Amino acid sequence: MQLMEAEYDVIVIGGGPAGYTASIYTCRAGLKTLLIAGLEAGGQLMLTREVENYPGFSKGVMGPDLMENMRQQAESQGAEIIYDNATSVNFKTYPYEVYVNESRYTAKAVIVATGASPKWLGLESEKRLLGRGLSSCATCDGPLFKGTETSVVVGGGDSAMEYALFLANIVSKVVVVHRRDSLRASKVLAERALNNPKITFVWNSVVVDILGEKKVEGVRVRNLKTGEIMDIGCQSVFIAIGHKPNTEIFAGQLEVDEEGYVKVYDGMCTSVPGVFAAGDVHDKRYRQAVTAAGFGCMAGMEAIWFIQTGGPEKLRQARG
Repeated sequence: MQLMEAEYDVIVIGGGPAGYTASIYTCRAGLKTLLIAGLEAGGQLMLTREVENYPGFSKGVMGPDLMENMRQQAESQGAEIIYDNATSVNFKTYPYEVYVNESRYTAKAVIVATGASPKWLGLESEKRLLGRGLSSCATCDGPLFKGTETSVVVGGGDSAMEYALFLANIVSKVVVVHRRDSLRASKVLAERALNNPKITFVWNSVVVDILGEKKVEGVRVRNLKTGEIMDIGCQSVFIAIGHKPNTEIFAGQLEVDEEGYVKVYDGMCTSVPGVFAAGDVHDKRYRQAVTAAGFGCMAGMEAIWFIQTGGPEKLRQARG
């Protein structure tokens, strides 16, 4: 593989809705932009079949198709795209350095849009049934199962209860499977879920298998106290046991919170001047394609303003 060394105005790290949108904005401002999209460009939407809540598609759009449209738009605006992972960064020198293996790229501004990955149960059946009734986002995919009999939610935190309450409005019954005997969710959400007649709870239990060959047909649950095995029939399963932000390469470079999400200040600014964050890499509340794209727009505009208002010159002077 040929090693590269090139200079850019902006480097965008991450090829999901946030990264593509940010690069569209910076390119349209006439800034030389490199988008490091990753080996799995497109993010979580590449694992999503039909997306019905992204504006502009009256009949919905397949997740991979939406991301391909964004990719083509970014490329048509002039973004250079690398389909590989950024392996390290150096924000302690300026211009900032981003490495893809041994190749080195520098930029006046960097946008971090590496997203977050849902935590899974680690079952072989998850690979088979992902996008076929199995999902990590009820607000994204739950409406596809409107009018069905039963949905299962795995987890006991705020996200799990939000999913259960959301699903209770569109399916006949919601079963929450939780490994403990009490919920970790906030008091308000927990009480709402516990008092909802359409939501039932299976306590002290874990899902050991998801049933079905070509689509979800049920879950197999094991009671952690008794060892009893029980099958629960359902048409959809939503895993809500947390997310892990993809921030490993920024350790020691950017401020992150106790969960590893990048901290942002005054909009999309990070702890390093000229480095901005966008999407699920900092957003643990909404986690939607449209909000990620919105954050990408904001980060792109911040990078444009930073460069156009003399930010690079100020940094060079400050760093000698």
